[in-house]
Amino acid sequence: MDFETLASGQFVAAFLAMVAVTGTIYSLVMPLLSRDALKTRMKSVALERDKIRAKERARLQTSQSDARASLRNQPKAQMKSFVDRLNLKEILSDETTVERLRMAGYRGTAPLYYFLTARIALPGIILLVSLFYAFAILPSSLPALTKISICIALSGLGAFMPNIYLKNKIDNRKLVIQRAWPDALDLMLICVESGMSIEGAFQRVAEEVGVQSVELAEEISLTTAELSYLSERRTAYENLAKRTGVDGVKNVMMALIQAERYGTPVGSALRTMADDTRSQRMQMAEEKAASLPPKLTVPMILFFLPVLFFVIMGPAVMQVIDAFGSQ
Repeated sequence: MDFETLASGQFVAAFLAMVAVTGTIYSLVMPLLSRDALKTRMKSVALERDKIRAKERARLQTSQSDARASLRNQPKAQMKSFVDRLNLKEILSDETTVERLRMAGYRGTAPLYYFLTARIALPGIILLVSLFYAFAILPSSLPALTKISICIALSGLGAFMPNIYLKNKIDNRKLVIQRAWPDALDLMLICVESGMSIEGAFQRVAEEVGVQSVELAEEISLTTAELSYLSERRTAYENLAKRTGVDGVKNVMMALIQAERYGTPVGSALRTMADDTRSQRMQMAEEKAASLPPKLTVPMILFFLPVLFFVIMGPAVMQVIDAFGSQ
């Protein structure tokens, strides 16, 4: 197969069709082959909770600086050396980057090194691949300067791909947590009003809500661990609000903080916030329903109306053509 065949439109169309068919088969088959990761993730959360407690005991007993070691696996030595040598943590990251990684579900130091390495490596990889495609497959009639400019533009987009991936990960995770939070809050209210402590309520909710949202169950389990060893319970509530980034969770955590500060009943605060959360969920559903007509206007104009036009006007046009053709 020569380069002209690879650069032809038929080859590109066939390749894109193959990619589309492969993606369709993958999306249909993978849900059938996927396993429930709830038990595995809950087990990892339990192990991490034990590690958190062990870390805190060691810090209180020894008060050494190495007690701040990460609870997750450390990054690879080559990657850590590369990031530290170029000082990428000071150049490309800040406290907001770490918080965004936590909101996406990536905790510890290893995800930060992976993220920074991807921001540096992806542009170079895309540049090399695009240069090979431009000079080895595309026809030589295009100017070399044009090819190089296109390759540089594509490599520039590679620098934004890790941020785009992280943003999509955060949005999807927040959506999953937001959908499961009202039910979790109702269950938490039932547990508190039945006489359970707030720690027991959090633990019970984490066990039950995992069927609906593994992400929310993981965050609540970590909050339960933090409530057991942190000196101030307020810090645990604030950490949960920061890790999730959901407004409903932030409001409930603020209500719990105020309830503990002023001594008001926790059940009353949870009941009020549960009513507000249900009202917000209904309001969001109504807003989505109200936004459907404007969203459907453009598809109807582009796809439905031309079809109706051809169906209605087709017979009349054919009769006119036959009438003039017979004369």
